Amino acid sequence: MSTWPPLLESLPPVQRDRLFTLAEERDFRAGTRLFDEGENADRFWLIRSGEVALDVYVPGRRAQVVETLGPRQQLGWSWIFPPYRWHLGARAVTAVRTWEFPAAEVRELCGADPELGYHLMLRCVAVVAERLQATRLRLLDLYTPHGSAPP
Repeated sequence: MSTWPPLLESLPPVQRDRLFTLAEERDFRAGTRLFDEGENADRFWLIRSGEVALDVYVPGRRAQVVETLGPRQQLGWSWIFPPYRWHLGARAVTAVRTWEFPAAEVRELCGADPELGYHLMLRCVAVVAERLQATRLRLLDLYTPHGSAPP
């Protein structure tokens, strides 16, 4: 198994190195709110260690956790698509170590290197699909009466 996060596994080393010129190491304490739904999505992270809970705002209730991310996973995809707003919220469950990437600079790099952009977008779209499915399943679990069967 590769030690690289899935986002980076398929990248040729020269493109991975180019992307990492933009990365900064960033740590978060347990309980830290990384972002809230609707805020400006101007960065993303690759988790090196720790856990981050993704949550969705539900009126009249506490935010509901829809997925928990851990090492080697990508945190954030809303930076790819305008209007660049977070679709979920995120909170550090434990102490978290990451590589943080600035969204605008990564988009610019992808525009200058279409092959890099293609590989990153393929992986990011896969993350979007995984997150949507996880959110769907979690919401079904939360709001479907137990024991009910589909018609």
